[in-house]
Amino acid sequence: MAYLAYFLSAYAFIITITGIAGIVGFVRQGIDQHPLVRKALGIPLVSRYLREDMFRAETGLYQGFFINLLYAGIKMFSGILYKSVWFVTLAVYYILLAVMRASLLHYVRKTGKSKVSEWKRYRLCGIILLFMNIALAGIVILVIHQNSGFEYPGMLIYVMAMYAFYAAIAAVRNVVKFRRYGSPVLSAAKVINLTAALVSMLSLETAMLTRFGAADDPMFRKIMTASTGAGISIIVLGMAVFMIVRSTKQLKLARVKSEKTESCNTILPD
Repeated sequence: MAYLAYFLSAYAFIITITGIAGIVGFVRQGIDQHPLVRKALGIPLVSRYLREDMFRAETGLYQGFFINLLYAGIKMFSGILYKSVWFVTLAVYYILLAVMRASLLHYVRKTGKSKVSEWKRYRLCGIILLFMNIALAGIVILVIHQNSGFEYPGMLIYVMAMYAFYAAIAAVRNVVKFRRYGSPVLSAAKVINLTAALVSMLSLETAMLTRFGAADDPMFRKIMTASTGAGISIIVLGMAVFMIVRSTKQLKLARVKSEKTESCNTILPD
């Protein structure tokens, strides 16, 4: 009964978080008419950020890049200070996230962009995801081996739970949404967000098991962590392979098209 209640609570929480998106959208429609909001929308940058998906996605790259660097620095410092392999592994994970975002930011800032260069960045992110999966597997193995996990003091665990579910739902939604824009770079950025959100869910699970259960049933904790970690690792691996295969096909098509165009434009001598 306790296990059944655990899964029913998780289901109810997901339904609640999913419904919040509709409530927020409804409230925003009314807030747009507020004088202060209308004045804020008069600022070009604010208006673009709130109304243009592409501009908001590019801005999010900068935000995510600096947050990843901050997290990587904190985890690496903690790992060296406390001689913890756990923190060092997390630092490697966040460093790889920052490297992917840095690659995309470098492209966004360039002039003379082309579809071919976008697909190359897309493939590079897929290759880095493969290495990230190794770091992710290391995190899962450490959690299982040490029978430990994340801990959040007081009510912070509920705040982190809401954030983790919201980030996961928003990341899945954006991965699907941004495919229609036809931009491999922005699609790659959303895949990065989804990867980070999945790891946040894993962190949340270990924290909830630490707080609410598994103290008297360590085997249940190991099974749950191993199952979730394996599932996330398979998803990340699948996304990485898909990105590499898809980008390679697109690059080959672009190369064949370019060769045909060059041959058509060649003027043969009489």
